[in-house]
Amino acid sequence: MDPVRVQRVTARMKEAGLEQILVTATTSLFYLTGHWVEPHERMIALWLTADGRATLFGNEIFGLTSAPDLPFVSHKDGEDPVAGLAGAVRPGKLGIDKFWYSKFLIGLMARRPDVTPLEGSFPVDLCRMTKDGAERDAMRRASAQNDQVVAAAIGAVHAGVRENELAALVNREFLSRGADCEGTQLVCFGPNGADPHHSGDSTVLKPGDSIIFDIFTPISRYWCDMTRTVFYKTVSDRQRRVYELVRRANAAAEAAVRPGVPLSELDGIARGIIADGGFGPCFTHRLGHGCGIDCHEPPDVSGASEAVCRPGMVFSVEPGIYLPGEFGVRIEDLVMVTEDGCEVLNQYPKELQVIGD
Repeated sequence: MDPVRVQRVTARMKEAGLEQILVTATTSLFYLTGHWVEPHERMIALWLTADGRATLFGNEIFGLTSAPDLPFVSHKDGEDPVAGLAGAVRPGKLGIDKFWYSKFLIGLMARRPDVTPLEGSFPVDLCRMTKDGAERDAMRRASAQNDQVVAAAIGAVHAGVRENELAALVNREFLSRGADCEGTQLVCFGPNGADPHHSGDSTVLKPGDSIIFDIFTPISRYWCDMTRTVFYKTVSDRQRRVYELVRRANAAAEAAVRPGVPLSELDGIARGIIADGGFGPCFTHRLGHGCGIDCHEPPDVSGASEAVCRPGMVFSVEPGIYLPGEFGVRIEDLVMVTEDGCEVLNQYPKELQVIGD
């Protein structure tokens, strides 16, 4: 267990009047315990109380053992996975991880009708939103690798290439630089770029296409995530106008990042620039999302967000314009809130590029 992180989480629990929680998400368990377990259909749960008591419950197949600061209660395949947990939790309110399977929650409630389940992810989520020194360094290293990978991907563009070929190349480049695994890389040509989450297919590149590279993967458990848009062979006046609007929106939002600024204000700054340029309805998603041990984690960077910038927060700034049947443009950096402003973690250039052999 990480005693500093546990203390931060239990302080949040006390503030909310929550005496006990279950932490079950792989990434949150890793954050608190240092153990990385992907349970799939099996159960794992950390029972944590506001006074700092912690017990881990899970299947013996995970290979975990008890430690002085973290007892482990195991069960076997074929046994009731919630039996040990049901015998430990206290009556009353119990905070439940938002990602815990309903089959386990229903089983626990059947055994313990004296327990009242509440959404209980927020004590850990709030702590994970502000990265400590080691996490900040990990995010910097991952983003530096991302800069190199996007440069390699852009350099590999050639006549006749398919979206899925470039997506595969991105994964190879990431793995060669120490990535934990492959990712579902987003490489989008021309009209496909008008779908913000288009998954690369066999579409062949054509002159005049925009190319969106939205690439991301975990490196030493911490995610990088960035997007660059370039143009192949030629760029039209309309494409140029859209690109410059998105670039201005990205730059203006990043320039406004500093402690105390509401995240909703950042979204409004970028959205206002795009709306003033005549493409407001074409910016169809939020400005960004938190990033860390999960690629998408709190805080939400949108007009509805209630969070404000705090030192150590890392989130994306990724305005976009999407024109169905034509093309799309998105530019994304990860930024880190500092004591007096903002550190942009991605350094690959954002000036408009027309590439081609």
